[in-house]
Amino acid sequence: MSGNTWQRVVHMDRRELADRSRQELSKHLDALLARVGYDFTQGLLQGRNATPGKFFFAPNSVSLLLETLRHRLPQQAEQIVRQADKICQHRFDLLGYEDLDFGTPINWHLDPVHGKQAPRKTFHRIKYLDFNQAGDCKIIWELNRHQHLVTLAKAYRLTQDHRYADELLAQWRHWQQENPYPIGINWASSLEVAFRTLSWVWIYYLLEGTPAMPPDFRNQWLQAQALNGRHIERYLSTYFSPNTHLLGEAVALFFLGTLCPKLSSAERWQTTGWQLIQQETRRQVQPDGFHFEQSTYYHVYALDMFLHATVLASVNQIPVPDELEQTLQRMLDVLLLLGRAGAPPRFGDDDGGRFFDPARNQSEHLLDPLATGAVLFHRGDFKAAASDLREETIWLLGQQGVAEWDSLESTRPKMASASLPDEGLYLLTSNSTTQLLIHAGPQFAQRPGHGHADSLSVSLQSQGHTLLIDPGTFAYVGDERNLFRTTAKHNALRIDGTSQSEPAGLFAWKPSTGATVKQWIPGETFDLFSGSIDHYGGLTPPVAHRRLVFSLKSGLFLVRDAVRGTGKHRLDISWHLGPEMQFRAERLFSVKGTSAGLAILCVEKHGWAEEVRKDVWSPVYGRKEPITVLNFGTLATLPAEFVTLLIPLEEVRGVPGKLTRVTAESTQSAVTAYLYSTESEECLFFFAEGGTPWSEKRISSDAEFVCWQRSREGADELLIFCNGSYVELDGQRVLNYRTAVSRCEMSTRDGHKEVHASDPEALLKM
Repeated sequence: MSGNTWQRVVHMDRRELADRSRQELSKHLDALLARVGYDFTQGLLQGRNATPGKFFFAPNSVSLLLETLRHRLPQQAEQIVRQADKICQHRFDLLGYEDLDFGTPINWHLDPVHGKQAPRKTFHRIKYLDFNQAGDCKIIWELNRHQHLVTLAKAYRLTQDHRYADELLAQWRHWQQENPYPIGINWASSLEVAFRTLSWVWIYYLLEGTPAMPPDFRNQWLQAQALNGRHIERYLSTYFSPNTHLLGEAVALFFLGTLCPKLSSAERWQTTGWQLIQQETRRQVQPDGFHFEQSTYYHVYALDMFLHATVLASVNQIPVPDELEQTLQRMLDVLLLLGRAGAPPRFGDDDGGRFFDPARNQSEHLLDPLATGAVLFHRGDFKAAASDLREETIWLLGQQGVAEWDSLESTRPKMASASLPDEGLYLLTSNSTTQLLIHAGPQFAQRPGHGHADSLSVSLQSQGHTLLIDPGTFAYVGDERNLFRTTAKHNALRIDGTSQSEPAGLFAWKPSTGATVKQWIPGETFDLFSGSIDHYGGLTPPVAHRRLVFSLKSGLFLVRDAVRGTGKHRLDISWHLGPEMQFRAERLFSVKGTSAGLAILCVEKHGWAEEVRKDVWSPVYGRKEPITVLNFGTLATLPAEFVTLLIPLEEVRGVPGKLTRVTAESTQSAVTAYLYSTESEECLFFFAEGGTPWSEKRISSDAEFVCWQRSREGADELLIFCNGSYVELDGQRVLNYRTAVSRCEMSTRDGHKEVHASDPEALLKM
């Protein structure tokens, strides 16, 4: 036993130690029983003769649902048949890979991308995360989830062509022959067994009552499902991977227990599965509604699982607790927030698979649950964000669900700035079409395996376009696993070329300080966020990074990166442009095929090296595509800072203005000031230590931050300060409070003055 393993054992409580010990003994016992030819399905088909539970749809409703699919989503119906044709040729589109050839007959243990063959030995002896031994197990497992068999079943029902059903049944039987229990990689993950179980449920109910279903298929199917259920229950991921693994396994047990009462363990499986589902809503979903894995993709993954289980429970008149429904709504609300300005930013790992349709695995597909959620919770804003009905919704909710979708009035989602403090997400909006997202930790607080070293990184969307992106994942194994999840691939600052956190394996990180949110101040005309990493990357002596983001609702985002410490350090700030973005001119980028774009402005004569280079991102697991990256770098003696303006443009005509530093870098002034000037206006930004009076140019104050925006013609202006008690302009006090307030904003438009503050009662008359 290695030192690390011994340390884990020492810290296990009695229940975990007992459960892990039981599972290890069971694995060895199953291997021994297999060698003597034991029938693992013995005694598993002696359940009740009760009527099976109801699936999402009845056999006599399938034809009508298919007609709805053809009428409402004709391209999707055509795509199903095209994919089925490829499947019949044993060529598969899996994850981000296309046209994979697994041979004839199909080699169910092959990773064809890397030419690796997983060993055919007892599942617990296979090191499936060892690339040299098994290749990329996700590629093997994605085929063995058998979601492609569901595609064949749907193609058969759409066309009545028996070729698809014959291929489905031939592959299903061939799989049984090639994967005898407990041999091979396809029994190594209980979650993968759960996915396969659910696929087999779908193919049964799609074929039920048709000439394509052989008379003996139900008994064979029940035996196979009994073995799956036995394995899942025996090897639940209670302690090994208590995230979507455990949740998916619980959903599979719940489906089997509800739909297959003839199985001897059905009643226990239904109870266990339903209890675990409810337990995991409390454990995995944070109070703000985001999934604890710190990944957009895993949030949607878990949401899909909860939705399917909840709908099946409702169909079978199993009471759904209010707490579970409220959790679902919170998760849907989070997805709505992320997708208000376009496809949701995909921070954290991208698994590449989906619970219903594995082909819908790119950013624009992550809003799918909102279509079902719109009907379940009568939410017009969910409908507006989803835009169109989804195939998944048709199958889950039937004709009644489609009718309710049609009758539901679409309402535009509110674009107010928002925060999800438990996840550390802050969303700053402007112009009703633009949203900047900041990911601020707490990094790896619950030891999630799918978070990235992306504290204080940002992504930016405007008018449905992704302007600044998160890099994606690409792979879970191999050398590029860490490349995509460390800091260099994110819109963040790096120090000395290191990552904020260092990997400790494929799904773990070494201890790190992570980010701390210092301020979140949403206002009427602005938003201000400030966060810090107090000990970046464990550097010695310590180096701290603080990022402040200030946005004006008129459409400007200022990012100030300040680094504090001693000595000289290499500093780099990268901006990863979305795949639609192309270089137009210096610091000016446009969206291909449109007039929209983004200006990235920095201080004139900033002294940092500036580079525009080509790089790659991963839009889906297993695929890399080119993007443009703008990088600013320097070797600086600390302290140092860098200010960037991000300005989304409805029409790219030229650089909209220039940014200059008003205070000299060499001075020891208590305040740092910058000026952004355009043809029509100018905007001053002041940064200072709070509570200490300061004076710079025409402004005097004791505030930590002041913004003064004014038009070059006319008297229109906007004056904002944060964490202070007064502001003076040209020696005259224009705002005065009896105590410091977190925010105050005074706007003057057409001679009309308005003042908004966090504590309006503290305003003193002048």
